Parts: sequence; structure tokens; C-alpha cells
Amino acid sequence: MGLPNASGDLSTEVEVDAFRRLFPLRFYEKHLLESIRPDARSLGRARETTIALALAKIGSTTMLAAIKMEVMTPSLETPDEGCIAIDFHMPPICSPIVRPGRPAEGAPVVAKQLSDTILSSGMINLKELSLVSGKAAWMAYLDIYCLDADGALFDTALLSAVAAFSHLEIPVVSLNDDGKIVLSEEQGLSDREPVNKEKRKINLSSVPFSLTCVLHKNYILADPTAEEESIMDTIVTVVLDSSSQLVSLHKPGGTVLAYTSAIQDCIALTRQRVKELQKILEEGISGMEVD
Repeated sequence: MGLPNASGDLSTEVEVDAFRRLFPLRFYEKHLLESIRPDARSLGRARETTIALALAKIGSTTMLAAIKMEVMTPSLETPDEGCIAIDFHMPPICSPIVRPGRPAEGAPVVAKQLSDTILSSGMINLKELSLVSGKAAWMAYLDIYCLDADGALFDTALLSAVAAFSHLEIPVVSLNDDGKIVLSEEQGLSDREPVNKEKRKINLSSVPFSLTCVLHKNYILADPTAEEESIMDTIVTVVLDSSSQLVSLHKPGGTVLAYTSAIQDCIALTRQRVKELQKILEEGISGMEVD
């Protein structure tokens, strides 16, 4: 079968699919000339985004977050603070490029980005995780599982992490006769003075949101799919907090020099995206409140 000319019309679905597989960049560039993407999105538009408890979806990319709490002894340097440990998992089911028995290459990178972002943004005051100064504090283990990897992994993972912390409740605990922290109700210590008076949620401030963009020539594509990330030149991820203050900017290499104007455009797109994500998060929290 002859290949369709890059400048001609693609007459059949079979020819379109063949051309897309053999010449993916040329296929995308034909769309970019008309400022549209193959999925009918404009260049600056993100995919449909949903949140249900700690399950976040951006397009097909799907992340599930879970938090486990454990009592620890705080360090001497920070006796009044708890800790957060973050792990990111990419099982083979999430993508054909992840092979069974081998750790996904991108997983440690995303985990490090998440840890740096959550801690540097000031979203969580670690003093809120303190129980008894110098003796006991909460260690929060955040695990994020990638169920489907179709681009913008960090954006979706961060959104699921924020959703998980938004629903997290600190239980009522007391000191038993051995001086250990235990759940008051389970240990029959309801008559003891609790370390914390009642179940409470953590106050989140400066909540971080992110938008990943790909740069190709003079084009900027927001919220790329896995295919777009694989064939475009450069990836840039901008993280802003809920006040639109810059938290971080991540550019993992790439052949395109990210000019100041391009970065400014990415930040402007992220500001618009933050407003969308704030609304989606608020609706997700209010619509999925649990006792």
C-alpha cells in the first residue's frame, strides 16, 4: 500500500492509522498547523479531569493514592514534627512499556518530584503530625499506584495525593500504661485524657497543582498524552500553589531550549489550569465526604 503524502489528504481510516504509526511526528505536525490535536483538543486545553476520593483521572491516565499512618519517634532536630514518606508504583498493567519483574524507570523520578513538591510547597505543616513532643509523632506513608499511564503522570499523581490528604483524618489516641500511643476506642481507654481531643483533618495550605506541557518548535501543547510526550522535543512541568505562586519548574533535558517566552506561556497556561483543578478538587471533596 502506498503511503499518503504528508501534504495531501488522508482518505481512509486505514491510511490515517498507517501514516500515524510510520510517521508520528509528521502526523502531529499536520494537526499543529491547524492548531488542533488528533483528539480534537486545542493546543492549550487539558483533558477531562475527575476526582473520586483519592482516585484521580486526567484523560486515560489514572492514579489511586492511599495513606497509612504509623506512630514514630521524632528526630532530635525536629521533636515537634511528624514525617511524610512517598512512594510511586507503576505495575506492568499500567503501560506496555513497563515489563513484569523490572521496576519502571520513571517511577523513582515521579516519586522524587512528588516528595519535593509536597514538602517544599508547605501544603502540610509537619507540626500537625506531632503527638507528644520529642516522644511520638505520626509518620504518613503515601503510596500512589498508577493504574493507567497515558501521559502527564506527575500531574495526575499530584492531584491524587492532594485528594488523599484532603480526606485524611487523624484518629483519637491516648497514652496507655506503658507510655505507648494507642487508639483510645480500641484499647478501652476512653476514660483517659486523649493526646488529641477528637478526629480531625489536616489543614492544607498552599496546595500545589501542576501542568505538564510539551514544546515542539514554536508550539506548546498542554497536558500531553503518552504518544505526544514520546515524539515531541521537550517536556516542561510547572507547579503553582493555590495562590498562583511558583513552587517549581521541571525540565528533564530535551533538544529544545526553553526560551523565557515559552516558559512564561507555560506558566500562564498553568495559572488557568490551577483554577480548573481547584474547582474539580472542591467538587470532588464535597461530593465524596465520608464519615
